[in-house]
Amino acid sequence: MITIGQLARYVGVSNKTIRVYHDKGLLPEPDRDASGYRRYGANDAIDLIKIRTLADAGVPLARIRGLRSATDDEFQRALREIDDELTDRIRGLQATQGRLRQLAAGQLAPLPTEVGDHLAHLARSGFTPRWVDLQRDLWILVFATHPDLASTLFHDQAEALADPELRQFFLDYDHAHDLEPDDPRIDDLARRIAEATRERYGPDNLPGQNTDSQIPALVQGTVNASSPAWQRLDILIRSQLDA
Repeated sequence: MITIGQLARYVGVSNKTIRVYHDKGLLPEPDRDASGYRRYGANDAIDLIKIRTLADAGVPLARIRGLRSATDDEFQRALREIDDELTDRIRGLQATQGRLRQLAAGQLAPLPTEVGDHLAHLARSGFTPRWVDLQRDLWILVFATHPDLASTLFHDQAEALADPELRQFFLDYDHAHDLEPDDPRIDDLARRIAEATRERYGPDNLPGQNTDSQIPALVQGTVNASSPAWQRLDILIRSQLDA
């Protein structure tokens, strides 16, 4: 027979933890001997190891207490359920770990493979690294906030970029980044983009026209903030589309 201190050291818990288990009804509290000490035997150590293992696995103490009266079949079934729960938790932690590693690598969130391929194609098509990085971050925002609409919006843009004439508008927009805001080329580009937009979508289905979401405005605001020329280009395009 051993003391509570010895039991605690052998099993790897504190005296206080054992007393908590006594108070919660998880571990029977033995009577005191003639010297006033509580003495524990091998069965107590085995029970304590079971309790500690379940508690370390995240099993609530109330559930552990209920298992004390379970039959062997019930106990085994409960262990299988706990094992399944742990497997789900491990998968969730692995997914979180993956996202943390992506964040450490400068990737805010995973994007669909087709978006990654699209971004790689942009780089090969003459777009600047600045534009490709901006597009990546904006698609992350759209897919994170509007997963139900993101694919539709993405395929619309991908389809536009497949058209050589429309792709040139995007390229011109990209390369206008470093122009002075009053450069006449910005006025000409705004006019051509507005005309192409009306022709592609019609007057009643312009991009961002039929939505209450603030995301399109947030996206455009992010674009505009990076270049005074882009900001003026956006203002001109909007004024011409509104007209």
